[in-house]
Amino acid sequence: MTGIFCIFMWYLLLILYMGQIKGVFGTYEPITYKTGCSLWGIFFIISGISIIRATWYPSQRQLTCAMLENILCMILAIISMILTIVELSTFKSVSYRNYGQAKLGRQISRVLLSFYPLEVSMALTYSIFGCVGLCRKKEDARTADTEEVEDAF
Repeated sequence: MTGIFCIFMWYLLLILYMGQIKGVFGTYEPITYKTGCSLWGIFFIISGISIIRATWYPSQRQLTCAMLENILCMILAIISMILTIVELSTFKSVSYRNYGQAKLGRQISRVLLSFYPLEVSMALTYSIFGCVGLCRKKEDARTADTEEVEDAF
């Protein structure tokens, strides 16, 4: 859900910044918009899909894939958080016509900044439970092997 929200917010920023008029001071193009940080929500959607697949068809490969995607999502969310903080801490003056759009864009960045820790915590939680699931699978496999050996004797 947070991935879809981030993508919609990026689309809103796209519409907002595409409508800027070149003024004396130029247009406001923040670093998060140029890098498409909110568009990285696609990785969160893919990660969620892999988690659902891992719960429906549990295997070591599915759990490992879901865990690796969650780790990637954590890294991307932390990078997005850092870029957003850098964007909000620096502000160049823009022309009077674009000031309202720049101000609204900064408010959207603040909203997204509040969602990045949520994304990190969700990905961390799923990664922890993925590790627990992988360890449990390995223990179950070892237990099954020892039971087969004991039954043979």
